[in-house]
Amino acid sequence: MARTDLLSGVTVLDLTNVLAGPFTGYQLACLGARVIKVESPEGDLARRLGADPAYARSLMGISFLAVNAGKESIALDLKHPDGKAVLLRLVERADALVENFRPGVMARLGLDHETLARSNPRLVYCAISGFGQEGPLAHRPAYDQIIQGLSGVMSVTGDTASAPLRVGYPVCDTIGGLTAAFAVCAALFRARATGEGSFVDVSMLDATIATMGWVVSNFLNAGVEPRPMGNDNFTAAPSGTFRTGAGLLNVAANEQKQFEALCRLVGAPGLAADTRFAEREARKRHRAELTAALEAKLAARPAAEWEDILVAGGVPAGRVLSVPEILAHPHASEGEAIATYAGVPGTPRDVRVARPGFRIDGARPAAAARPPALSEHRDRLLAELGYDGAARAALAASGAVG
Repeated sequence: MARTDLLSGVTVLDLTNVLAGPFTGYQLACLGARVIKVESPEGDLARRLGADPAYARSLMGISFLAVNAGKESIALDLKHPDGKAVLLRLVERADALVENFRPGVMARLGLDHETLARSNPRLVYCAISGFGQEGPLAHRPAYDQIIQGLSGVMSVTGDTASAPLRVGYPVCDTIGGLTAAFAVCAALFRARATGEGSFVDVSMLDATIATMGWVVSNFLNAGVEPRPMGNDNFTAAPSGTFRTGAGLLNVAANEQKQFEALCRLVGAPGLAADTRFAEREARKRHRAELTAALEAKLAARPAAEWEDILVAGGVPAGRVLSVPEILAHPHASEGEAIATYAGVPGTPRDVRVARPGFRIDGARPAAAARPPALSEHRDRLLAELGYDGAARAALAASGAVG
């Protein structure tokens, strides 16, 4: 399995649950970091989540499998003094720590950044939360749908009849995780150069707003309030989703030459000279009429045929596919988009998960190992930290470790 080792030698403690934080750790693991997942004795909640109840009953929920490959697992009771002592030993050897507790929780445990930095000044400490460590919303819990609504994402998703509408996957959790991974890598770069650690405060709300650059800019700089436009692109026309003889087709004829080529290819060259459509802003004003005229021509062929014709003619186009359809497409199936892991405990078949969406020197990153069972690496990690057999048994008996 292809992998990259850009973060080889970096140790990350992942104290996170469910999605945003675990997604951060997964990205770092795929880049070669050693990621130690520190779980509660009950384990990450995601171990009990996902579409197949049998996986959840074995504490290897499908939601957990998606973002935890490549990690080692140890379960610690951080309220137990001996469990806390184990974490402190791990921190002394770590380069980064990622947590996604509500603000104040780690301080109450005596494990906040200020405390940990005293024993490891080069530690990159990343706190992921719904709203950041400060501000009027800071102490609210982080739930993706809540943040989708508060951020404005839902207000521009859907059309005038269906909006506000939730994006169909946990987009704010995912954005928060990517933002945190990016920030941790930047902070690690400085720590390696100077020995100076960092406190990285990731707000899922702020991270989501940051990705809405165009619609935010339109409002801030032009006073244009974003509105839901369904499958239409607010920046251009014809740019959106069109009905064909069979299936839906996305077309992005955003440039004048692309529009003219589209008109020619569908057999309606006169549309390019029509005063309603000849110029970019006019096309946006007469979007509905232009869509109707194009769909009348697109009805002659199925979307799959039009996709080939338009792309060959220089017009950006693509069918609207389901998740199973794109995963079966050669571009994904032959492009190493999916990593496969055999022998995952508690699972009846090989586990397949999405890899990061980039290549480095031609290699598509992937985690080096399968997702871990709960506290699977406990004894090995405790031995590394200097606990002998009797001490390890005592920790387990006390409940300090899972």
